[in-house]
Amino acid sequence: MTAPELRLEQIVTAATPRLTSISDADASRPRSEGKWSRKEIVGHLIDSASNNHERFVRACFSDHLICPTYDQDAWVRAQRYDKAPWRELLSLWSLFNLHLARVMAAIPVEVRTLRRSRHNLHETAFRMIPSSEPATLEYFMDDYVDHLEHHLAQIFSVDAVR
Repeated sequence: MTAPELRLEQIVTAATPRLTSISDADASRPRSEGKWSRKEIVGHLIDSASNNHERFVRACFSDHLICPTYDQDAWVRAQRYDKAPWRELLSLWSLFNLHLARVMAAIPVEVRTLRRSRHNLHETAFRMIPSSEPATLEYFMDDYVDHLEHHLAQIFSVDAVR
């Protein structure tokens, strides 16, 4: 498997032009009743980058992977991503994730692969790990990229529906 930082950089580099081609009006429309708009999905991905940036850096100085959780819907509502200019959201998302790829690359392999018995990836990860099984930061970084890919697929699948 490709290192998560390389995957992240490749995904952001490939997705940014596609995202930029979406109009502000199209990005503002909810995908369907009760679903986030593309702006809100990108806002959620910004929140995810922000939270995971802190998690990854803190993990460098800890023997556990116990991370704060957050209410995704409340964060998206509170920050009013649906009212933000699409291009600004994309710039923030893209630059933040390129920075996060550099952060990932800077983490030594022995820190990334350290098996940690104390974690809450059963609460914080996209692909959850039972609390009874050890977890690694490398897994959590891969999981972050998988989560990002999942939401990008949601954004791009709107085109297929129309």
